[in-house]
Amino acid sequence: MRLRRDWSVRARMSLLSGVVIGLLSLAFCWLILLGLHSHAMSDRADRILLADMRVAHLIAENELPPVIHYWATALQVVDARGRIVAASEQMIGKPGMAYFIPAGQSMRAMRVTCSSPAFPHKCVMVVALRVSARQEIVYGAEPVVPWYVHQSLLATLVGGTALLAAAAAIGAHRTVSKAIKPVDDVVHELAEITATDLGRRVPVPEHHDEMRGLAETVNQTLDRLEGAVEQQRRFASDASHDLRTPITAMRLQVEEAQLHPDETDWPKMAEAQEASLDRLEAIVTDLLTLARLDSCPTSNKERVDLSELVTSELGRRIAKQRILTNLQAGVAITGNRLQLSRLLTNLVDNAERHAASTVTVSARRNGDEAVLEVQDDGPGIPSDQREAVFDRFTRLDTARDKETGGTGLGLPIAREIAAQHGGTLTIEESQQGARFVARIPLREPQRLVTAPADGRLQ
Repeated sequence: MRLRRDWSVRARMSLLSGVVIGLLSLAFCWLILLGLHSHAMSDRADRILLADMRVAHLIAENELPPVIHYWATALQVVDARGRIVAASEQMIGKPGMAYFIPAGQSMRAMRVTCSSPAFPHKCVMVVALRVSARQEIVYGAEPVVPWYVHQSLLATLVGGTALLAAAAAIGAHRTVSKAIKPVDDVVHELAEITATDLGRRVPVPEHHDEMRGLAETVNQTLDRLEGAVEQQRRFASDASHDLRTPITAMRLQVEEAQLHPDETDWPKMAEAQEASLDRLEAIVTDLLTLARLDSCPTSNKERVDLSELVTSELGRRIAKQRILTNLQAGVAITGNRLQLSRLLTNLVDNAERHAASTVTVSARRNGDEAVLEVQDDGPGIPSDQREAVFDRFTRLDTARDKETGGTGLGLPIAREIAAQHGGTLTIEESQQGARFVARIPLREPQRLVTAPADGRLQ
């Protein structure tokens, strides 16, 4: 089907090119015929006039015979009383070919007529010449030049036009085929690429033209698609593992309790089950939050005072470490208050898990940005792992314990929220511990930046 469609496109382009070239050639040929016809008519009129002048010379010399022997021009001489006094051989016995005379003082006149009595059913060119000495009129006539001038000329022009149109069609077909070939290659390769074989790429033409740009753009899109699919696969695998771990622990605890019901401490069992359920709930909640952030942009925006938000959120939480604040008044941004609260909470939760004793939260204005910093006095994060912590379900070796390590989704969620507010979330240098810095524009950007599936800003 695709080949037939491609052939249809090429055939239409070739036919269109042939038709256009043919029409242009016909128009050019018509102009040539018009010029040649006008020249041929003028040349024929001059030839008839020359014959008339030779007859007039015979009249002036009193040597005019009754039958005029002169080439192929039909001739008649009419006296002042309208009588035919001499004629060429082909005009003997025929009526007068014309009766018009030169007007005024003019010596000659020319007309094309299709109703001459001497030439029924034929169009002729008649040239009348007045002989002033004896008031006689010499009429000469020849058939008019046809619109095609001559059959051989018409055949040559028509044949040349047909050959030119055919050559144009063949050239257009080859050109279109050559132009479409890179498209065919791209389409063929894309048709072969599936979700299980995203490593293939479309061929890139050698010439630096629009097709090369298209192929490079397609390959870049495939690169992003492969990365997104691979990230989704890792995400699904990690999510399955993190969900399966508490479920497996709960199953083992229940099965062991069923084997030894009399020896089981059921209140302690209930507490263990509740802890596992809390972890499951936390993972599912974070997964739902990520799904909502991935599927729709930030909504319900309002003016939020960042310093007031930090004061309010920290006042409601039960602190596990000492929390210090350094807040500048009037740091207001436009955003979703609930999401910004979630960003702050995730950063503070992460800082409390790794802090030795103190967490510092600061909010300030820096130019046209609002800057929110959360720093702990813990061991910090190595520079080569500062981007890895924003990958979903990533927990460093120091935070692998399921009781204290979190779900591995808090930091990716925080970065996604910052990105959907047109900002960034990074880890910057600090003398001690880890310093997370969120930068959000004070004014709502015209185009919000959305982080890709892996949670990283491009």
